[in-house]
Amino acid sequence: MILFVEEFPAVVPYRAEEITIPADVTPERVPTHIVDYSGIKQEIKLYYLCSPFTVCVCLRVPLILVGNKSDLVEHSSMETVLPIMNKYTEIETCVECSAKNLKNISELFYYAQKAVLHPTGPLYCPEKKEMRSACVRALARIFKVSDLDNDGILNDHELTFFQRTCFNTPLAPQALEDVKNVVRKNLTDGVRDNGLTLKGFLFLHTLFIQRGRHETTWAVLRRFGYDDDLELHQDYLFPLLKIPPDCTTELNHNAYLFLQSVFDKHDKDRDYALSPEELMDLFDVFPYVPWGLDVNSTVCTNDQGWITYQGYLSQWTLTTYLDVQRCLEYLGYLGYSIIAEQESQASAIAVTRDKKHDLQKKQTQRNVFRCHVFGITGSGKTGFLQGFLGRNLVVSCNKKTTLSENHIPHRPINLIVIFFTELSCDIVCLIYDVSNPCSFEYCAQIFKQYFMDSKTPCMLIAAKSDLPETKQQYCMTPLEFCRKHKMPPPQSYTCNTAVAPSKDIFIKLTTMAVYPHITHADLKSSTFWLRASVGATVCAMLGFAMYRALLRPR
Repeated sequence: MILFVEEFPAVVPYRAEEITIPADVTPERVPTHIVDYSGIKQEIKLYYLCSPFTVCVCLRVPLILVGNKSDLVEHSSMETVLPIMNKYTEIETCVECSAKNLKNISELFYYAQKAVLHPTGPLYCPEKKEMRSACVRALARIFKVSDLDNDGILNDHELTFFQRTCFNTPLAPQALEDVKNVVRKNLTDGVRDNGLTLKGFLFLHTLFIQRGRHETTWAVLRRFGYDDDLELHQDYLFPLLKIPPDCTTELNHNAYLFLQSVFDKHDKDRDYALSPEELMDLFDVFPYVPWGLDVNSTVCTNDQGWITYQGYLSQWTLTTYLDVQRCLEYLGYLGYSIIAEQESQASAIAVTRDKKHDLQKKQTQRNVFRCHVFGITGSGKTGFLQGFLGRNLVVSCNKKTTLSENHIPHRPINLIVIFFTELSCDIVCLIYDVSNPCSFEYCAQIFKQYFMDSKTPCMLIAAKSDLPETKQQYCMTPLEFCRKHKMPPPQSYTCNTAVAPSKDIFIKLTTMAVYPHITHADLKSSTFWLRASVGATVCAMLGFAMYRALLRPR
């Protein structure tokens, strides 16, 4: 018999080799890294006992207190440890264990994982025995998003959907009743009309936390996009969306269905318009009000100046076209990925193909087109654009006087800047005042300098056609100018009417944007306008992008 004797090192290493517990053997399905520090001298032991604790308390890192070698004592020491736990809120729990007889060893690592993944500190204030304000705000938003009919309670259908969304399993009918009975027993106004109120919803989560089940609350918060600081995660608000050059962004069919449900949810009086109170209720899940007062003059409104259903969708379409990242953010606040059961808000966006392919194929897949409007001050741009919303001169003037100068929907950008940054568009509209002899020259200069050699279709608008026409101070008449440059003839327009102005001119503009390859001969054909405008009016939403392109010239 040969006996092998292994000699252990006399000096214990300062730090042992790191150990990793794989994710598939832990309840939370996350890997756990263990670093073992050894104290050779008592002073080192005290340092590593006190110093990390002090640092962790300052940084609010979650802690657990572990009493080891419990096999050497007959009685528990938890009574002496609990006052320390109550004093420092960073301490998640206390546990006694023994490495010798493996008492509470697996529990120790479970509590360690739980302390990191589901900390109590951000959710609950033990001194006040109540949830922290940030947690209340987050849960209130979650309640609002989950309240699909906006009646202030979560009914059985909404609770079942909520449960399935957060925990991937529905609640049995008896379980639903048990939950509501617990709330009824402890809170007089926690249940109303057999549904859970916001107070009841918050009470349930307070109960979860107090009973050590704060992982339930964290599961809800993270499902609705919140990070460890109870802020909506950037990856949730701004999911990855690739947009190739010369492509545009639009809302798809599922997104419009979702936005329709949001509108219906807040249109409590069913008048197909959002009153200021209803609009603010809709924005209650936002950290700020996303739409300013100018929106009332840039989209369709009713006689009271409230945003109609059409205007509401128009504003969403415009935001998606001009600033898709902002649109993704807004949809995130409304809980699109939750309610629509999609991976992220990116699934709500349709990215169009390169415009060059549209020109080659002589057809487009786009539904939104960008129009740039040019004209000198006073040429009638505002009245022209307000006419697209069905407003005559009287209504437009009243709208303008009710807004401060800061909220009037103009975009006063220097022309030099605009020409280098925003020349890309689908249609150009050049407006001149028939009663101003100096008005047309500006349009001619803009066309010759920036659009004469481009493939962007242009249309000349003879605004204020109700006034006596004056000869323009230019080397040729507007009609002669259009013939020379193969443009359609000047289109007469006025918003000084007793009723809503005609929208025929907008249909023509849209048609030119949809069919940029049409020839001058086609433009002169009335049968072409009739044939093409049928498809254009169905698919095009030209006006949604017009106001943001409105210029105030030098």
